[in-house]
Amino acid sequence: MFTFVHRKLLAITEMLEWIKTTSENEDFGKLVRELDADLRIRDGEEHAFYAQFNKTASIKHVIVAYDQNIAVGCGAIKVFSEDTMEVKRMYVLPERRGEGIASIILAALEEWCKSLGYYRCVLETGKKQPEAIRLYQKNGYHLIPNYGQYLNVENSVCFEKRIL
Repeated sequence: MFTFVHRKLLAITEMLEWIKTTSENEDFGKLVRELDADLRIRDGEEHAFYAQFNKTASIKHVIVAYDQNIAVGCGAIKVFSEDTMEVKRMYVLPERRGEGIASIILAALEEWCKSLGYYRCVLETGKKQPEAIRLYQKNGYHLIPNYGQYLNVENSVCFEKRIL
């Protein structure tokens, strides 16, 4: 039996179209510029540190979601290790948040990871992005120690999810 939430997600899924593309996609570029503008405000002085790890050149696995031919959200994955992909550049237009679009994009990215033979996703987000933290927790991601360049960064929180 479908709950109200399941029905809502099903309705949104039926409304949306999405494409698998690369970082060269024009709509992805536009959404990422909006994401970066938002992060510049949220991160303040720390933005330059994070920006160096969020370059989008040559990302081969990008999803852009559309509603009536308008790009409303995006996300990407890139190889992190031989069995793990890193989720990057998740963004939904502010006026479309709360509709489940980010969860749909995230699920599509996870399916793509599986089809490529990866069984784990990791990601980093900032403590100043509580809605992102809730999104990942709601979708089964678990807090892990900060990794790589985020090791001693107090504003960063890292998550993982086993997808196989």
